[in-house]
Amino acid sequence: MENKKPDNIVYSEDKGYNASFLPYATSVGAPIIKVDDIVSWKSRGITNVNKEFENKFNELKNQYQKLMEEYEWNELVYSAKFAFEPVIGEIYHLYAGEDGVNFLSLIGPNEWNKEYLGTFKLNSDKKWIALHQKETSFF
Repeated sequence: MENKKPDNIVYSEDKGYNASFLPYATSVGAPIIKVDDIVSWKSRGITNVNKEFENKFNELKNQYQKLMEEYEWNELVYSAKFAFEPVIGEIYHLYAGEDGVNFLSLIGPNEWNKEYLGTFKLNSDKKWIALHQKETSFF
């Protein structure tokens, strides 16, 4: 009986008194060690981060589509036929020609009967800004 230890003392034959090294409480008066629910924290974090990535992806996708549309309109206007040097800040109208070649004009769409494609303004960067265009999608 002399080798018997009390029940509330942490002792093992191979490690001796090792209560300070254990990851759990070893006495009646020790504070409760509560394991946090890391799985739900991770899943909430993953959900939030994935939403943020999805929102950013959609934002970039919309910006890309807008950029490509601007590029297509600029390509269309610059490939059009015109016999004058466009002035920055002026408004021009793009029409489809009977010969299949588009042309740029100062004449508005309500002033004559041509197939209207859009109204554009040249900015200081030599980029054509679409002010109004016929319902056309390049995608």
